Amino acid sequence: MTAPSFRLDFLEHDASLREPTGLRERSDALDWLDTCLALGVSTSPDETRLRQRMESLAAELQAVDDALCAQIRQAIQHGDGALALRPWAAAAASGAGGDDSSDRYDHLDNLISGVLALGETAEPLLPLDEGMVFYQPTPARHIFQLLARLALGEDDVLIDLGSGLGHVPLLVAIATPARSIGVEWQGAYVAAARQCAQELGLARAHFEQGDARVADLSAGTVFYLYTPFGGDLLRAVLDRLQLEARRRPIRICTLGPCTQSVARESWLRPLDASRLDRPAIFHSR
Repeated sequence: MTAPSFRLDFLEHDASLREPTGLRERSDALDWLDTCLALGVSTSPDETRLRQRMESLAAELQAVDDALCAQIRQAIQHGDGALALRPWAAAAASGAGGDDSSDRYDHLDNLISGVLALGETAEPLLPLDEGMVFYQPTPARHIFQLLARLALGEDDVLIDLGSGLGHVPLLVAIATPARSIGVEWQGAYVAAARQCAQELGLARAHFEQGDARVADLSAGTVFYLYTPFGGDLLRAVLDRLQLEARRRPIRICTLGPCTQSVARESWLRPLDASRLDRPAIFHSR
């Protein structure tokens, strides 16, 4: 661990890492420290002292993150969540930070994970039906970018089809005046999302356990799909959404491979569906 000692010296004296606004740099530092600590196996006195310094710095930086998340949680509980998240949402919406590839998580995901504090699911997971896809959360920067583009109002209702642990509906309720509904197959995920909404006082976020093919979609003005299913199941859901679009104008937002399928729907007008690694928005014709 001789070489890392130079970087450790720098990090220990970098006051900006202790500032709440240093989230990105702090996340990078913690990732580096975790990697070094995982690799260190020597028991020499010098190596042991270096390891102790790394552990101490990691604990100090994690405490800064924990305090930041607690502050934002408290703001959400007092109805000021949109204001508390505004600096991070604005940076994400502007594209600050570079790579937007959909399979990458970053410091914003660490922040949102700490703020939402979604606990371990106690219930066993149900087997996936044919066409359903294994759950992974939407990267937080994509959620913030999407919300900035949608400009949801108090008359909007965003329905997340395949909402998982509820990141999108929860952030909609925190950062916008709209209502949100998460429809999710896994009851364990629904229970965790409901508990989070209750703890944060998010009365405008609702979660339902069920099948998107038969769920009540009548309230929705915006529908979100992060490729939660494919094949015949996706076809059935798109047919249901087309029926809804005959009754009122709707918007459909997608991320991932399902964007290609949705872009082929003649009843939808794409705003920007050229990339699969960024959210796409479609308007019903």
